[in-house]
Amino acid sequence: MDKIVSNATPLIYLAKADKLYLLEATINEVFIPNAVFKEVVEAGKRLGEKDAYRVEKAISQGWLVVQAVKNMFSLKVSLHPGEIEVISLAKEKGIKTVLMDDAKGRSVAELAGLKPVGTLWIILQAVKNRIIDFNEFLSTLEDIIHSGFYLKDEVYIKIIRAAKNMSEK
Repeated sequence: MDKIVSNATPLIYLAKADKLYLLEATINEVFIPNAVFKEVVEAGKRLGEKDAYRVEKAISQGWLVVQAVKNMFSLKVSLHPGEIEVISLAKEKGIKTVLMDDAKGRSVAELAGLKPVGTLWIILQAVKNRIIDFNEFLSTLEDIIHSGFYLKDEVYIKIIRAAKNMSEK
C-alpha cells in the first residue's frame, strides 16, 4: 500500500511488540497528525514507555511523518482528538486508508468515505507479503495481547485461521 494515516493505538501496540518494522515494510508512507504524536511520543515519554522512543525513532528515520492538520473535518459525533485529526488529515491529503482500531473511530472514518484498517490488518499483510512467517505472526499476536491489546475470542480464532491460510499459499 502506498500511503496511510495512523492513529495512536496501532503504533503503540506494534512498538510495544517491537514490530514497527512491519508497518514500515507494508506501507510506503505513514503519516500521523500532531494529536497522535502528542499522545504516543510526548505523553509516552513522560510515562517512561519504551514504545514512545521506538515511535520517535521511526519519525527520525523519516518513514513515519508527523503532519499538522490545516482543516479539521466536521464531525457530528464526539471522538478522541487523535481520531478526529487522523480522519481530517486523511481527507486533507486525499489518502483513502486510515489505520485505527477503535470501533467508533472506524465507523466514523467509513462514514467520511475512508477505508479503516487496524493493527491486525498490518500483521496479516506482513504474513501475506512474506515479511513474517506463521510462527512470527503467532508470537507478534501474543506480544500485542500481552501488552493489553483486546481481542474477542471469535476474532482471535478468525485471525489465526486467516494467517495460517495466507502462510500456506
